Formats: sequence, C-alpha cells, structure tokens
Amino acid sequence: MICFDQFAQDSSSPIYLQIIGFIKRGIVAGTITDGDEMPSRRTLSALLGVNPNTVQKSYAILEEEGLILSRSGAKSCVSVNKESIHKLRQELLGDSLRAVAKDMKQMGMTQEDALAALSYYWEVEP
Repeated sequence: MICFDQFAQDSSSPIYLQIIGFIKRGIVAGTITDGDEMPSRRTLSALLGVNPNTVQKSYAILEEEGLILSRSGAKSCVSVNKESIHKLRQELLGDSLRAVAKDMKQMGMTQEDALAALSYYWEVEP
C-alpha cells in the first residue's frame, strides 16, 4: 500500500491537487509502482484530515488520467507502464522548467547563463 508519511500539506494549492502531485511524483521517482494499492478513500481522508470528497476528487482525476484503476468494492491500484511514466515525467518536468525559464528571463539571464546555473545546481544538490 502506498505510504503517505512523506505527504506535507501546504496552502499553495488545493489539497486534491497536492494528493495528485504526490502520487505523480512518486510514480516518476519509482517509489510508487504499477500495481501498488492506494489507501481507501476513507482511510486517506482520515490520515490527512481532509474531507472524503477531496480524496474522491483526486482519485477520480487520477482515474481519468489512467494512472489508477478502481473497481466497485475493490481496492484502487496504480496502473502505469514505461510509456505512461515517460509522459508523466515530461509533464512534471515541463511544468517546473517553464516556471524556472520564465523566472530566469525576468531576471535578465541569457540562455547561456541559465544553462550554467542549472549545471552548477545539478552538481551541488544531492
């Protein structure tokens, strides 16, 4: 079963989006894999201290995106393959990199400066 011990709520976005992001990042990182069981909606809502409808909304979106499978009366499970993981990684990286590129441009950095900064932080970050 997927563990939410590392989940940390913040006020920057709605909780249902934070749950979705947590699952997506776990899939990309390899800590959440194909076939892993999701906690029940009631269990997760109690664990996170949120309304069950919030968890239901996040599960419904993950289902629509094809990242989890749910069957009536059965556990919801992660459903991913190499292709879906690759697409998800591109989606998450694209969102982050667009924001960083925008910030760098607003700071007046050239592409060369931006690449040098990325190279620096690539080396110093664990």
